[in-house]
Amino acid sequence: MPTHLDNEDVLVAEARAGNAESFATLINQYDRHIYRLALNITGNQEDAEDVLQDSFLKAYSNLGQFQGDSRFYTWLVRIAVNEALMKLRKRRRASSVSLDEPVETDDRSLMPREIEDWAVNPERTYAETELRDILSQAIEKLEPQFRTVFMLRDVEEFSTEETAKMLGLSVPAVKSRLLRGRLKLREQLNKYFRRGPQ
Repeated sequence: MPTHLDNEDVLVAEARAGNAESFATLINQYDRHIYRLALNITGNQEDAEDVLQDSFLKAYSNLGQFQGDSRFYTWLVRIAVNEALMKLRKRRRASSVSLDEPVETDDRSLMPREIEDWAVNPERTYAETELRDILSQAIEKLEPQFRTVFMLRDVEEFSTEETAKMLGLSVPAVKSRLLRGRLKLREQLNKYFRRGPQ
């Protein structure tokens, strides 16, 4: 979670009064955090960029509704989480992937879809980047309601109360989802690391 801007309240007040530069200062402080959160929820760079833009646009146009009873960042995260979950719902409605269908690359060319071999490779398993990939994949496999709570509590380090408020849930519901998310994550990781040679 980013540090609190000393002048955040002043910047918010100025932004509400129509000062676009003050809003830009707020956005610059938080854009990396919001992008990372969106990427972790959606699991897709393009969707995360869309969520980032949509969240900032929505925040700007709804600044008048910001009550100031929480941090601006907390309010912004709530908007971003809603946008990210909407993206997931839209994607779920539109998605079914054929393994024979080619993948479009960054330069717009097409290449065959590669399915990763899950066999354990000791050199790669212990490389730091691989461990991060394994964890990211495990997080991505969590159902959205568990993944979102896990990201807000364990990655962004919001309190249980803040997380509950952002998601419109009760504190016990957040605790329950967090516990279930952590257990599911542990199950995923255990499966990966316990597998013997094949």
